[in-house]
Amino acid sequence: MTAPTTNAATRANEHRDHVGHDVRPARRHGEETKPSWKTTELAVYLLSVIGVLIASNAVGDGAANNGGDYFAADKAWWYITLLTIGYLVSRGLAKSGSRTRDHDPRVDH
Repeated sequence: MTAPTTNAATRANEHRDHVGHDVRPARRHGEETKPSWKTTELAVYLLSVIGVLIASNAVGDGAANNGGDYFAADKAWWYITLLTIGYLVSRGLAKSGSRTRDHDPRVDH
């Protein structure tokens, strides 16, 4: 028993129908990077914000009990603002030169 062999002509016709038309799916190039909810940077950003809020709530004045707060709300919101700026810059850099292969129905014409 011998295995069937394929020659160059057979391989060239693999993606053609009986009439000779190319039946391979068309390659589509995306219009922009993948949506933010599909990225790990959004998850890291959200976990960081939650971590800052938990830390701000958990940290008090230590054993002094004098009403002072080492990690007050204004400082927590400042860190969240810095995290947000960092996230927005990272998304801007991600969108600046790369494309996604995901299908986007908004660009179908």
